Amino acid sequence: MEKPIDRALVWLRRDLRADDHAALYHALRAARQVWCVFVFDRAILDPLPRADRRVEFIRDSLVGVDAELRALAASHGVDGAGLIVRHGQAVEEIVALAQALHVQAVYANHDDEPDALARDAAARGALAEAGVVLHTSKDHVVFERDEVLTQAGGAFSVFTPYKNAWLKKLAPFYLKAYPVARHAGALAALPAGEPGVPTLEALRFERTNLHQLKLPSGPAGAQELLDDFLGRIDHYHEARDFPAIKGPSYLSTHLRFGTVSIRQLAREAHQRMLAGERGAEVWLSELVWRDFYHQVLHHHPHVVGHSFKPEYDRIRWAHGKTADEHFAAWCAGRTGYPLVDAAMAQINQTGYMHNRLRMVVASFLTKDLGIDWRRGEAYFALHLNDFDLAANNGGWQWAASSGCDAQPYFRIFNPVSQSQKFDPDGRFIRRYLPQLAQLPDKLIHAPWLARPVDLAAAAVRLGVDYPEPIVDHAEARAQTLQRYAIVKGS
Repeated sequence: MEKPIDRALVWLRRDLRADDHAALYHALRAARQVWCVFVFDRAILDPLPRADRRVEFIRDSLVGVDAELRALAASHGVDGAGLIVRHGQAVEEIVALAQALHVQAVYANHDDEPDALARDAAARGALAEAGVVLHTSKDHVVFERDEVLTQAGGAFSVFTPYKNAWLKKLAPFYLKAYPVARHAGALAALPAGEPGVPTLEALRFERTNLHQLKLPSGPAGAQELLDDFLGRIDHYHEARDFPAIKGPSYLSTHLRFGTVSIRQLAREAHQRMLAGERGAEVWLSELVWRDFYHQVLHHHPHVVGHSFKPEYDRIRWAHGKTADEHFAAWCAGRTGYPLVDAAMAQINQTGYMHNRLRMVVASFLTKDLGIDWRRGEAYFALHLNDFDLAANNGGWQWAASSGCDAQPYFRIFNPVSQSQKFDPDGRFIRRYLPQLAQLPDKLIHAPWLARPVDLAAAAVRLGVDYPEPIVDHAEARAQTLQRYAIVKGS
C-alpha cells in the first residue's frame, strides 16, 4: 500500500503503551517513518511536590513503552527504534521535534480535559504555522463526546439510561484492538545521540515508596494486574465494597495513564457478562461510569469549579478557623471516626483509596463537616495515583449531591454504620490505625462509646492515642439538612 506521507510523529500523553494504540496505528498506516515522543510537561510538573508517585509511575512506565517499541521494530528488522523523551513546555517541544525530524504530521489521542484541549489547540496552531498537521483520535474511552446521546440528540445526565444506550450501541467493532504490530515496520530508528528515558533525578523529582506498593508500572505491570484480576472477577460484585478484601482490579492508575487499553478491559468484561458472569457485569458497569463522567466533562465543562446543578452553588459551606481546623483533621486522618481516618491514612501513605471509602470520606467532609466539596476534590487531585479530572470531579459531586445523577442531598452516610457494614471485623482499620488494634471488633468502629475499662485494656487513651470525634454525626446531619434546604425543591 502506497503511504500518503513520508514522516510522522506520535505524541504520547495519557496512552503509555504501544499495543492497541489508536494514534500509533494511524501514524504507522499513513507514514513511511514514524517516531514516538513523550514530553514531561513542565506546566504540569513544576507545581507538583518533588516526591510524587505519579511522576515516578509515568517515568517507570516509559521504560516499558520504550522496550515495547524496540521489540516491535526489531520484529520487523528495524534496529535502534525506541521512545524519544523531552522535558519542557509541551507545545514548544513538540513543534521543535516535528521540525527537527521533518515530519509532515503529528498524531495524538484525544484528551478532553479543558487544559488539555487548550494545549492541543495551541499545538495545532503552532504546528500548522510550521507546515505540520495535527491528527487526533479517540483512544481513552470506549465511547466519547457525541457518540452516545439521548433520542433527542442531547447529552445524558442520568447514568442508567446512558448505560442502557451505551450497551445498545456496543458492537464488536468498538472493542476491536488496533493491530499495531502488523504495521510496526514503519517505526524509525531514534535520532543519533537520543538519550532515552531520563532518570527521576534528572527530572528533579525524588523517589517515593511506589516500589514498596503493589503497583507494577508500564504495560507489563498492567497485564500482570489484569491477569490476577481475571482470576477472581467472578467474585467482584461480592467483594468490591470491602476494603480489607482483595476485591477491586487495582487497574485505575493504569487506565488513567493508558498503560492498558480500555478496549481490552471492556472486551474481557463484556464477553464474560454475555456468558452470565455477574462479577464481570458489575465491573463493566464501572467502566461505563468512567465513560459517563468523561462525556459529562465534555458536554458540561463548567463542572470544573462549579456544581453541575447550578442551584447547589448557592449552598453556604462552612468557613473560617473551625472549618479550616476540621479540614486539616480530615486531611491528616484524625477526625475521631476510625473508618474515615484509616481511609485518609491509606491515601496519604499509598496514593490509593478504595472506592467505597472515597464515598465515605467525601460524604463525611461535605455532610458531616459541611466543607465545600471542591476542597476535598483538590486534595484527592494532589494525592491520588489514579487522579482523573472527570472521574474525580464526578465522584465528589456525586457525594455532595451537586452532580450528574448524584445521590439525593438527604442521603448522608453514617461513618459508623458504614464501618460496621464494610469492615465488620476491623481488619482495614487495624491495618492503618494500629493504635486501635487491641480494641474488640464491636468497639473499634466507635471507640468513644467504649467503657473506660475497655479502652484501658486496649491501651487506648482518647484524646491522646486517638482523637475524640470532632463532630457528632447526628448533630452534623441535622445541620446538613438545614444547609441544603436552599436547594430543596429546586
